[in-house]
Amino acid sequence: MLLYIHIPFCESKCPYCAFGSLVGKENLATDYFKALIADFKAQAANFKIAKESIDSLFIGGGTPSAVNANLYENLFSEISPYLAKNCEITSEANPNSANLTWLKKMRNLGVNRMSFGAQSFFEDKLKFLGRTHSAAQIYETVKNAKIAGFTNINVDLIYGTKFDTKKHLAIEVQNIKNLGVSHTSAYSLTLEENTPFEGKISYKKDSPLLAKFLINEIEKTGLKQYEISNFGQICRHNLGYWSGQEYLGVGVYAVGFMQGERYANTKNLSAYIKNPHEKEAEILSQKDLNVEHIFLGARSIVGIEASKLGKEQLQRAEILRAHKKLELRQDRYLVKNFLLADEISLFIVG
Repeated sequence: MLLYIHIPFCESKCPYCAFGSLVGKENLATDYFKALIADFKAQAANFKIAKESIDSLFIGGGTPSAVNANLYENLFSEISPYLAKNCEITSEANPNSANLTWLKKMRNLGVNRMSFGAQSFFEDKLKFLGRTHSAAQIYETVKNAKIAGFTNINVDLIYGTKFDTKKHLAIEVQNIKNLGVSHTSAYSLTLEENTPFEGKISYKKDSPLLAKFLINEIEKTGLKQYEISNFGQICRHNLGYWSGQEYLGVGVYAVGFMQGERYANTKNLSAYIKNPHEKEAEILSQKDLNVEHIFLGARSIVGIEASKLGKEQLQRAEILRAHKKLELRQDRYLVKNFLLADEISLFIVG
């Protein structure tokens, strides 16, 4: 099973970001980490989580590197007995806050995978995206991560902005290659509701040709695509989500999925610190689970299990296979072009 821990603190709020993040609340970090521990302990007891049963831990945000690494000590003391011996432990971080001291401390605590929110290597694009680091800082933080002992390193990119051309994207990918990282995630810019970018259609460039070009360029570096936005050494945590594994969600804004129920924590930081045990639960029907399996499986190498499809869904999947949009391997339908995953899923669901 999986464990997700949310760290909401950020140095600044990017104008495209709709994730649960807060600026100027770092003074609450100590109390927040106490609440995280209480939340985890209660969930571990409630769901009867066995020792060494968590295969993957992901610390996301927000910006986990925005808080002192010492705050993670007590948290890791509590969760470590539940982590499998070969557990994949990822932390997100930003290039401007993940200094060598922070990286070494996190590595010593057991973190073995680092994910950096780089987003671009062009200064004008970084400014447009509201990032507070430079391209030089990306190189510096990746170098420091390697010095700290990390070999499994991800760097995020954002594409589909008004700045992007084939020439620019080729340079972005060349920088990824130069860094010598094991993984990259490439996300198309979305104009999310309730963000400064909402409705700013001139900011976004929708181009399937550019997206396909970027995918091909990344794969030329040796980082093979295994999900619509992910390339390289497979992230076990994400693969767990796509394959429908259970996961605990700990922290404000966090969501979990256990025993057929999806539950959500409060989105109010003060309320979470005061009472981290309050959850809103939703029981998922078999139809809900079927739709999720199709949509998540279609966008990755997990695929869609034929045995989980209804009669009419199977017929629609076979139509797509006849048109070479799907291939069937060992009872799983695999999407040939992940950029078409959502359309294919909608057709199969019916």
